[in-house]
Amino acid sequence: MTFADFLMLDLPPLLAAIMAGGTCGLLGSFLVLRRESLVGDALSHAVLPGIVLGFAITGARAGLPMLAGAMVAGLAAVALIAVVQKAARLDSGAAIGAVFTTFFAIGLVLLEVTGARSVDLDLDCVLFGQLETLVWTEGRSAAALLDPQALSALPRQLGLLAAVALAVGVTVAVLWRPIKIICFDPAYAQALGLPGRSLELGLALMVAAAAVAAFEAVGSILVVAMLVCPAAALRLMTDRYAVQVLGGAALGAGLGAVGYALAGPVPAVLGVDVSLNAAGVIGTLGGLLVATAALLRRTPGQGRVA
Repeated sequence: MTFADFLMLDLPPLLAAIMAGGTCGLLGSFLVLRRESLVGDALSHAVLPGIVLGFAITGARAGLPMLAGAMVAGLAAVALIAVVQKAARLDSGAAIGAVFTTFFAIGLVLLEVTGARSVDLDLDCVLFGQLETLVWTEGRSAAALLDPQALSALPRQLGLLAAVALAVGVTVAVLWRPIKIICFDPAYAQALGLPGRSLELGLALMVAAAAVAAFEAVGSILVVAMLVCPAAALRLMTDRYAVQVLGGAALGAGLGAVGYALAGPVPAVLGVDVSLNAAGVIGTLGGLLVATAALLRRTPGQGRVA
């Protein structure tokens, strides 16, 4: 493998895996701390109708319309979960399961009736993503890394992932303390006059945005894995809030990088004429990470977060 091959074929998917893993790993810690990991699963599936409708309305796979549609679908799913939970007197897990499966089924139907399948927005893309198809045709030399014209030819998925990662990072930094309070004591947050409901909706919107930004590149299955596995592994190993949240982001990004490298570039460098599905390798590593953390779990004092 030459350096030009790496730039054209491996750099874009590697960056996509790192940004998707880092953003989902960051947000996943809040979901795990709030015992709402299933919400991440729900939103990563519930955004599908919004993504498809965004495409149907514009007729193009443009990032902003699909992101807007996904966020509307995510908000609708959150609202409907609350309605179902209250009206049917179901526990939160049952209400979430009922809503996200319904939304996902509607999204699959819309894939067929809107013609989205004809532009490669199909079931394989939805479930497993298309990391290996992210190619930078202008990346023929190191000089391309400093060439604005060449950089403009980077896959559009990278731009959306970078924008969402930046927005999520800035939002979390600004709202660091309020989010921490609602994660552990919503009643105390309400007593302090914090807009708890608005913060919860904001967190749901960030998860929805991260899900749709990563959706096309890594697929819904890997989005769920990245939302849960890094955060769950760290929850078993630490009782410090900053380590949990920032470590979740770092661990998610690391899983993306290592998983992609093991799937393609490493076998190529070693001369092995076989490559693996990157999303599958990353997801497998996430599961192994949680299993390893469970084996190494520190039992004294575990369970309290500072």
